[in-house]
Amino acid sequence: MNQKIAILGSGFSSLAAACYLAKQGNDVTVYEKNKTIGGRARQMKVNGFTFDMGPSWYWMPDVFEKFFNDFGKKPSDYYELTKLSPAYNVFFGVDNFIAIADNLSEIIDTFECIEAGSGEKLEKFITDAKSNYDIAIKDLVYRPGESPLELITIETAKKVDQFFSNISKDVRKKFTNPKLISILEFPVLFLGAKPSDTPSFYSFMNYADFGLGTWQPTNGFYDVINGMSILAQELGVKIKTDAAVEKIIVNDKTVKGIIVNGKIVPSDIVLSGADYHHTETLLDPEFRQYSEKYWNSKTFAPSSLLFYVGFDKKLDNVTHHNLFFDVDFEQHAKDIYDNPKWPNEPLFYANFTSKTNLKTAPDGCENGFFLIPIAPGLEDTPELRKEYFEKIILRFEKITKQNIRKNIIFEQSFCVNDFVSEYNSYKGNAYGMANTLLQTAFLRPKLKSKKVKNLYFTGQLTVPGPGVPPALISGKLVSDLIKKYS
Repeated sequence: MNQKIAILGSGFSSLAAACYLAKQGNDVTVYEKNKTIGGRARQMKVNGFTFDMGPSWYWMPDVFEKFFNDFGKKPSDYYELTKLSPAYNVFFGVDNFIAIADNLSEIIDTFECIEAGSGEKLEKFITDAKSNYDIAIKDLVYRPGESPLELITIETAKKVDQFFSNISKDVRKKFTNPKLISILEFPVLFLGAKPSDTPSFYSFMNYADFGLGTWQPTNGFYDVINGMSILAQELGVKIKTDAAVEKIIVNDKTVKGIIVNGKIVPSDIVLSGADYHHTETLLDPEFRQYSEKYWNSKTFAPSSLLFYVGFDKKLDNVTHHNLFFDVDFEQHAKDIYDNPKWPNEPLFYANFTSKTNLKTAPDGCENGFFLIPIAPGLEDTPELRKEYFEKIILRFEKITKQNIRKNIIFEQSFCVNDFVSEYNSYKGNAYGMANTLLQTAFLRPKLKSKKVKNLYFTGQLTVPGPGVPPALISGKLVSDLIKKYS
């Protein structure tokens, strides 16, 4: 049946859903409030510099391949990939860093050099992580979160104990060196929760890291958004920008359309890939599924303070991806989750795509993307942004042994207030709702509204959870539900 479907937002989950729904024969239109598509994965071009504004880690390439294969395509039809070598560097101080290679055998050797016996332990750990990956990514995450029975399989029954321990405990049972522990705990941060709150089963993220490697689309992450947009339009999807949805129209407990820039647009089905909490504010109160108390009680993934920086010279002693773990990992995590406040000594991440593709910066220049994870909902002022920029640049200069402040020719920040204004993000979170044990699968906000017929949701606040690959999967899951129930 050909139905008229309106999709709110143009991030990964929305574009994925649009493709699947158009393939089913529906009349699909995507409405994006901003001037450019991509949601949190928008791109900014300024003064010859090109910046990915959000996601920058291309992990789980098999999920992207599966998405494009569903349409008889492959990623290389739309963009090219390079496997990064090294995948990333982790800095623990001056002349104190670990380079993570692009293959497991070298990573095992690196671990063994740092802690005797850890190489063999790592090999076993990653073997177990691969087993979890095969169960999770090839099966569990492609279930729509309608019932707890979805989690019960022969494979998960064998691993039930892994849902009642956590990553932090498991890593510390096997490894004692604090640097190795930090490196092994790092990948689950993409799930939005502390390692001590993340079930052991999610070690599959370590396989995504060490087993599958870190990749880079040639011109940055926006290549993926652009590719998905082209595919969507090839399938007949219409995409409208500068199109803010102001209200979802409901009559007789059934969706009838949306109001966009003051104009009524009749629709048979409405699907929101925009912030879930915000989307429900577009409904009259009686049609909202979740109260403010509900949202306030949930554990949200961090927000971020981001800096997009242009340098008028090439930088030394850094690679494409760089983690600065020269301060207390545990204390920063507490400042995000346990006692939310601005961290005194923040960990941070720095990304230089111009190390991989010279075209993302003018000749002889470098583009920098700096990220400090922070608690959502914090006070956000120009003074605080300036203070924290000084904090990380001072450490960056000291650790990488170069003076770069005088070489900054462009700098722009993005923080809590911007996540709210640009993306209607609840409390300015950057990654959605964390994947803790009590916020997994059927315990997350539902893809299908319980109160309004033909109203659906997708994205990082619903199943399967935060991250770009899960967003692609979320788009498929909701398109399957729409086909099932409409």
